[in-house]
Amino acid sequence: MPQKLPLFPLSLVVYPGEQLKLHIFEPRYRQLIRECLDKEITFGIPAVIEKKVATYATEVKLLRIEKKYGGGEMDITTEGQRRIKVLEFFREIHAKPYPGGDIEREEDIMDADLSVQENIFDRLKQLHQALGIRKSYPEGPAGIRAYDIAHHIGMNLEQEYELLTFTHESDRLALILEHLERILPVILETERLKAKAKLNGHYKNIIPPEF
Repeated sequence: MPQKLPLFPLSLVVYPGEQLKLHIFEPRYRQLIRECLDKEITFGIPAVIEKKVATYATEVKLLRIEKKYGGGEMDITTEGQRRIKVLEFFREIHAKPYPGGDIEREEDIMDADLSVQENIFDRLKQLHQALGIRKSYPEGPAGIRAYDIAHHIGMNLEQEYELLTFTHESDRLALILEHLERILPVILETERLKAKAKLNGHYKNIIPPEF
């Protein structure tokens, strides 16, 4: 049965398990955060894509208020809880000034294929090596989770949102692998050209071939 939930639309995608820091300055959302603190309620963050509130969102909870400012603004930390589907969006809810919606909570199906995780793991290592990024995954390929890496592989807003629409982890990982296989050759070639460009103007020690 649909339930009503406050919504905080933003031009970004939030995933379950993700911690998101926000600076809250609009009065209507300052009220929402105060109510989350006082009543221990959650709210949803749907992405705004092409000026429209997206159907899928993530329900988040307020972890803490990091800082309060004299004018009522505040810095907060939130954490994504689960995927939700926004059945109907309202600009105001329960006579409150902030938006809300009728939502359904959805459970993710964690059906990851280890072979896909291994392929993603290998491509991530190539990507990080090419870009000079040092990052490790202690659990190895089996520790690869779509929500954990989706923000860090160069996806645009629409691609990140598409990933959120999938119920199955296998579908999310397939999308990530497809993306990595598409961009990795481009990045490797770009880095090769950058390295080559740095050599311009230097003396080259080239051994001529024997005939």
